[in-house]
Amino acid sequence: MSVDDLDTWMWAHAIRGQERAERIQRQFFRRASPRPRRQWEPPVDVFETADAVYVIVALPGVSEDRLTDLEIRGDILFVAGERRVPAPAGDAVLHRLEIPHGHFERRAVLPWARLVIVAHELRDGCLYLTLSKR
Repeated sequence: MSVDDLDTWMWAHAIRGQERAERIQRQFFRRASPRPRRQWEPPVDVFETADAVYVIVALPGVSEDRLTDLEIRGDILFVAGERRVPAPAGDAVLHRLEIPHGHFERRAVLPWARLVIVAHELRDGCLYLTLSKR
């Protein structure tokens, strides 16, 4: 192999490497979609009595005005909203952030047909739902 062929080969190899690096970088730095995607799913407890189904959804720090969707679609309970990061007064320095925040969605399949939400209440960091059996 001549020196010119070696230079051409090395140059082509370097360009292919750079193209590969740019392709990988584009994968990691894609533009975010304009619609918020689900970031976290709150845990859910479900209880049943003869007349109703009770659902408890853990939503720490979520106020009523932050619930964007609360409905039953067929046999699926759908709860969505947003939890903002609480901003303490003053110049607080964040050391740990473990409680989920941002947009949330929870879909819970209910094994009972034709349930209706008759009551809901946000209390003690949880959403309490009463679903009536028809």
